[in-house]
Amino acid sequence: MKKRKILAVLLASMLLISLVGCSANQPAKEEPKEAQGKYKDGIYFAQEDKFSETSGWKYVVTLEVKDGKIAKADWNGAQVTGGPSKKDFSKLGQYPMVEQGGAKAPWHEQAAIVEAYLIEKQDPSAITYKEDNYHTDDIAGATIGVSPLFKLAEKALANGPVEPGKYKDGAYYAQEKGYTKDWKYTASLTVINGYIVAADWNGLNVKGGKEKDTLSADGEYGLMAKGGAQAEWHEQAQKAEAYLLEKQDPTAISYKDDAGHTDDIAGATIHVIEFFDIAKQALDNGPIPTGSYKDGFYFNEEKEFASNGWKYTVNIAVKNGTIAAVDWSGVHQDGGVDKDTLSASGEYGLVAKGGAQAEWHEQAAKAEAYLLETQDPTKISYIDEDGHTDDIAGVSIHVIEFFKLAEEVLK
Repeated sequence: MKKRKILAVLLASMLLISLVGCSANQPAKEEPKEAQGKYKDGIYFAQEDKFSETSGWKYVVTLEVKDGKIAKADWNGAQVTGGPSKKDFSKLGQYPMVEQGGAKAPWHEQAAIVEAYLIEKQDPSAITYKEDNYHTDDIAGATIGVSPLFKLAEKALANGPVEPGKYKDGAYYAQEKGYTKDWKYTASLTVINGYIVAADWNGLNVKGGKEKDTLSADGEYGLMAKGGAQAEWHEQAQKAEAYLLEKQDPTAISYKDDAGHTDDIAGATIHVIEFFDIAKQALDNGPIPTGSYKDGFYFNEEKEFASNGWKYTVNIAVKNGTIAAVDWSGVHQDGGVDKDTLSASGEYGLVAKGGAQAEWHEQAAKAEAYLLETQDPTKISYIDEDGHTDDIAGVSIHVIEFFKLAEEVLK
């Protein structure tokens, strides 16, 4: 009996050793890996086909996918007039949804909440809309219309990854140096994800009034009625703008004459060289830094003509809150070209007639550059009551009229 018990114990021990050995030879149980995402890694980009006719905005979406998942989402917008993106515009306080619309938070803050929702859900179709197919109750804290983000995200992901554009994101602006027949052309651009997503060609008049684009749209420029053109100036300008958005390169155009007409743009018979030249200049200059002024075009002029027949004028362009360009000139009570143009032609004769160290337009350009540098028309001191200054090297003309006009209009 005792032998049987010992044998049973030995058999049990052998069985236990066998089981332990088999267990040791088995591979360790692996923890379940985190599920891989379903998207291909890369940058995705999509934009609406056109600007809204009511608001003037066009929405843009950029996504970054890492390890198959949406890691970053950027929902933004571009204005038909170019300049800052919608996020930057909101951060500048120039999109007053809270102050004027009673919103609970500014647009850029609500956009961030919506972007976070997309990153959490990893699916742009995982959203329900209210009856208007625009707003949603799915995202706490977002009262803005959200459908543009999710629809563009779907579009971007369906299109696949893209290469980023070649330009630095931001607002761009440039304008011609002088006036031609009282007009000076301007170009304002918006770049998002390296792509030019908005381009505006416009014109400023030395005498103020409406910009050329608005004047034409209101039927007051009269290119068809007065010049027999096939379309109004603003309509042809829009075709030139669309061409730049398509080509993404202001040098990708050919001209058929020295005046700058082209056959590359169907429906555009006006000369377009000015737009593409200043668009290139704007891109070469780089993005405009953020400032504190309200975006727009500012114009001011003296109330009366002086005893010499001249009245000074100031045109200022503010983009991204910064004084991006400024022009100081003057108009004469007898008509004719503006003071800047007259001086540049050599007919004003400040050097020959007055013994000045430089012509009037050259000294005026230095005063303009000083304002662009300081960004404040009050940062100037005068050495006499006539308004001469020692603050600007190479300027011996009185400049008080220029800085006072700028100060008044920027207020």
